Amino acid sequence: MTGPETSPAASRGGGGRGGRWIEEWDPEDEVFWAESGERVARRNLLFSVVCEHIGFSVWTLWSVLVLFMGPEYGLSPADKFLLTSMVTLVGAVVRVPYTFAVALFGGRNWTVVSASLLLVPSVAAFAVMEPGTSYSTFLLVGMAAGIGGGNFASSMTNINAFFPLRKKGWALGLNAGGGNIGVPVIQLAALAVIGASGGPRVLLGIYIPLIVVAAVLAAVFMDNIASVKNDTGAARDAARDAHTWIMAFLYVGTFGSFIGYGFAFGQVLQSQFGRTPLEAAYVTFLGPLLGSLIRPVGGRLADRYGGARITLGNFVAMAAATAVIVVASVRESLPLFTVAFVALFVLTGLGNGSAFKMIPGIFHAKALARGLTGEEAAAYGRRLSGAAMGLIGAVGALGGVGINLALRQSFLSAGSGTGAFVAFLAFYAVCLVVTYAVYLRRPTAADTLETAAAEAKPQLSYAEV
Repeated sequence: MTGPETSPAASRGGGGRGGRWIEEWDPEDEVFWAESGERVARRNLLFSVVCEHIGFSVWTLWSVLVLFMGPEYGLSPADKFLLTSMVTLVGAVVRVPYTFAVALFGGRNWTVVSASLLLVPSVAAFAVMEPGTSYSTFLLVGMAAGIGGGNFASSMTNINAFFPLRKKGWALGLNAGGGNIGVPVIQLAALAVIGASGGPRVLLGIYIPLIVVAAVLAAVFMDNIASVKNDTGAARDAARDAHTWIMAFLYVGTFGSFIGYGFAFGQVLQSQFGRTPLEAAYVTFLGPLLGSLIRPVGGRLADRYGGARITLGNFVAMAAATAVIVVASVRESLPLFTVAFVALFVLTGLGNGSAFKMIPGIFHAKALARGLTGEEAAAYGRRLSGAAMGLIGAVGALGGVGINLALRQSFLSAGSGTGAFVAFLAFYAVCLVVTYAVYLRRPTAADTLETAAAEAKPQLSYAEV
């Protein structure tokens, strides 16, 4: 199937449903994939990226709006960090229902709805963005923008169903990276608006029509997969599996860092280094941009070398970059701080790609350990990984809340972010230990003997996930 037309595997309104539904979908079948599946999957990926991109832009809208909010708004640095923390929190929480909305309404249908909902916070921000508006109003409108964070979860769950296991690292990395790049794009747009002496309403006036365009494109060019049905058993099984929560913890370290720093970078430059809004905007976009662009590379490297190996090395590098940030913060060296922070952004993007690739690989490995093979094993992996992605994405986004709250407390206590960065360094050290211990540590002789004595099922091997 190409474009809006149907193919033998698809039908309009299948089963009495309206819209574009694909009734048969088996991406693991290489013949099907080569003949028609890949074209359909890539088309859905393209427009999924467009809508997720706009969603990320709306979610992180307040990371740039606070740069416009000078003394006349009457907000302290702590007020601004709390505001962006609440926006991040809502974005994390809504990821759970957004994950299951794909199966309830269909991936294409929910993409149209979720893209259209972005008009609510955007129009509301356009209405209230002026001095004299109460802080509580800013909080409520900012929290409404958090729904943009949910688009990631539904988009990833949807695209996960379209691609075969051997392509998931690349596809999920590209999908997420294209969405993540909404962060630097809106920051670049803000830079252009500030540079042209425009106000925040100019920025919002640019994005409101783009939201409408994204929703229309999703309606015209995307599809629903009929076999993706709500499966409360999958959600329950994923929530009971320890690996869901281990990966959620690791994703706090990668994506939580990316989104948290995306909200906080400009504020730190303003509050700790005295940069003006324009000076801050000149550099804040660079880290998220590079971190977004490299996310598919992280997925591709994970496809080739194993997600666990890439994720482990990435956490080592993130800890090293954070150590440099601590030194730069203590010495008040803006050039060193900026270079190290941008490097840390790049590493968060790389880790995002490798960590998310691990999720379907882990559940596929569990299927093989249960004695399943072929399509049966692939279906088991898709079932649990799709459910797990929503939970992992939600918990991971909470890391962004923690980063902004930690920085808020650090500025309240010491007037700088140094204390918070020391805490982040310790956290990355824990993440690398967990990655190694759970997914890469070779079994000891005692482990092997115990397994043999118990005549256990085939041992799981996660180094390749």
